[in-house]
Amino acid sequence: MSTIFTDGEIRYLASQPLGRLATARPDGGLQNSPVGFSYNENLQTIDIGGRDMAASHKFRNVRDNSQVAFVVDDIASFQPWVVRCLEIRGHAEALEDPTDSTARTPGPIVRIHPTRVISWGIDPTELARGSRDIRR
Repeated sequence: MSTIFTDGEIRYLASQPLGRLATARPDGGLQNSPVGFSYNENLQTIDIGGRDMAASHKFRNVRDNSQVAFVVDDIASFQPWVVRCLEIRGHAEALEDPTDSTARTPGPIVRIHPTRVISWGIDPTELARGSRDIRR
């Protein structure tokens, strides 16, 4: 299996405590939620857990429509201005009882399977924006 994320992107994900998960509601509207997450190295996925996850709108949204977008970003420096961002688009699963979760909290999770990765500012030697489609 080819590697989805670069070493720099994996280090960046490990350094950040929060991301934002965008899901589609049943009425077609969008919901964007701040979430804790972890990178699942064995599956090359993003695992999102949390308190009462199975009762959340985001969990139900994923169950009804698996298309998601997930963003992790920050401002690395104000002087000079350096913004870092990793956007992951893909499909997700709403898992009630995962046996292989890396989420920080036990219980149900949303698991993102990347199909497109867009990043910039992650690798200091390459500040330009980069994007790639993931073929599994």
